[in-house]
Formats: sequence, structure tokens, C-alpha cells
Amino acid sequence: MSKKQRCLRMESLLRHDVVECILERVPAKSLLRFKAVSKQWKTTIESRLFQEKQFRNRQESGDPDVLMVSVLKYEDGSDEPDIEALRTLVLGSSSSVKIPTCWEDTYYFVCPSSCDGLVCLYFGGHITLFVYQNVLPVLVVNPTTRWHRPLPICKFQQHIIHLGEQSYLDNGYAFFRLDFGKDKFTGTCKPVWLYNSYEVGLENHTTCEVFDFSTNAWRYVTPTAPYRIIGGESAYVDGSLYWFTDCEETKVVSLDLHTEAFQVISKPPFAFTNSFNEFVMCNLDNRLCVSKMNWPNQVIWSFHSGNKTWDKLYSIDLVQTLSMFDLPKIVAFMPLAVLDGDNNNN
Repeated sequence: MSKKQRCLRMESLLRHDVVECILERVPAKSLLRFKAVSKQWKTTIESRLFQEKQFRNRQESGDPDVLMVSVLKYEDGSDEPDIEALRTLVLGSSSSVKIPTCWEDTYYFVCPSSCDGLVCLYFGGHITLFVYQNVLPVLVVNPTTRWHRPLPICKFQQHIIHLGEQSYLDNGYAFFRLDFGKDKFTGTCKPVWLYNSYEVGLENHTTCEVFDFSTNAWRYVTPTAPYRIIGGESAYVDGSLYWFTDCEETKVVSLDLHTEAFQVISKPPFAFTNSFNEFVMCNLDNRLCVSKMNWPNQVIWSFHSGNKTWDKLYSIDLVQTLSMFDLPKIVAFMPLAVLDGDNNNN
């Protein structure tokens, strides 16, 4: 009996809602094959509600996966590295798995957040390559199924290509980044380009473009951010993207991906310095968190959206951590996940 026949037999013996509960616990890669079993299975697997349930089950099944992008591999005696496009690593394990792609040996940046198992990649090579090869599209990728979709170049990319390298540098090359989040009401994922005034000849502005999958085009968000954005990591939490601002008194600003409106939500719980490498922003357990390296510790705070306050979550002993893993004291660590329910804050 073939696999398809066994699946159809299971369908005849069980109610479809029971079959659906079973399918929700099946890995995404296997679901692609199961769509061929019947039209009903295909409709179920492609429904948004089913996909949300399946993704939640995947998240709750164990430790999260870490996706490594543009992994540089140096062979013995070689100064030029090979670039692996994608590789996954399960936290708590020393093993990793390479994901074959059609864009090997190309250096991409990855947006810090993922949406429903999708990640967003954008070209991040040397500035000369950025200017002349920025026809390379932004890629929305599902690392599990290896599906990917290239996006048309945005207005910022068109502007830089038109300027050429020297004019781009003369304009004051400073900051650009791509971020990725989801409208929590419609379920639509949205890539978001941000670039500061120097890149387009303006002053004291950060320009924002959002990709609209329904029209397959980028469009400007107006009004834009009330302050210039610092070029550090962003965070996506519960339908909004967050950044630090570049102003006299640094603030945290958000972009609601449903209303596409910016707002200042709070000041960070620590004083800023000129060294942007000392602080990071992240999502831990679906809460906005910020962290600063203040030697010999790194403290992590969590934002309470109800009363707009910050709670201290953890303090990491950097002396012990750096000596244990032989790491240099260069930048603040980026928290990725909380692996257990231990309430010890030190």
C-alpha cells in the first residue's frame, strides 16, 4: 500500500477534525507532500488558521532553531572564504545542517525577526558591490521548505544605483537597513526599508518604505519616524517594529504594522553612550527587551506595555562568561531565547 493510500485510509477511518489535529504536529516539509493526498487535505494545509496552529506547535515542541546566514568557511591556506547561504543550528546541540539554495557565495544580511517561519534577506556586501550589484533582490525565504520569493528593488535601491558609488559616498553614506514583521490583524508579513537623510539628500529624517504583497510594490510610509533611527538591531514584537532613536535624549520608537504609524513609546532604562555596540534590542518571550553592556555585567530589561515601565530580568556576569568561552570584550551579547523557566535573575 502506497503512502497516499495509507493517508486516504486514515481519512476514511477518522473524522477530518481529528486528521487536522494530527497534521498540525507534522513538520512543514512533510506537509508539502501531504497536500497531494486529496483536495481536502490541500485546502486544510493551505488555510491560514491551520498554518498558525502548525507553527505554534512547532514553536512549543522544543528548543528554538537558530538560522545562520552567509556563513563564511575558510579552507586551509585560503584567504577567500566560501559563503554558505543558510545553515540551521538547534540550540543545545553542536550539530548544524546546511540548507542548499540557488544564491550560494553571495553575502546577505538577515532581518533580525522572522514571521511564521519566514525570514527576509537583503544584500549586504562591500559598498562598491552594494552600488553595482544592488539589483540583487530582497529575498523572503522559508528555510524549512526552501521556498523563496524575490522582491522588486525598492526606491532606495533605485536611487543608489542611479547615483553610482562616488556620488553615494559624497552624499554621506551612513545608515540603511531592512526589517521584517507582521500585521497581527491581517496576518500579512511586511518587509520595511529604513534609511537616514544622508542617503537621499535630506536632513534630520529617516525615510521608510513598506512592501505591499498585494500590489508587488514598495510604497512610502508617511508621516515618517519623528526622529532619526540609530543603525543598531531592531526588534519585532506583537505586530510592531521597534528601534532606538538618534537624538539628544535617546528614545524607543515603534512602527505599528497594521496602521503603519510611528510613535515614541518610552525612554530606555539606561544612559546612552556614543558606542552603539554596547546596547541591543530584542524579543524575548514575545516581550520587547533592551540590554546594555556595563562592564563587568550585561543587564537585560523587559518593557511593560501597560504602564510603560521597564523591569530588570537578568544580569549576566561578563567576566565569567567571556573567560569560560574565550570571547573578546567587543560588543554586547544579543539575547536569543530563554531556554528554561528558572526565575534566578543572575
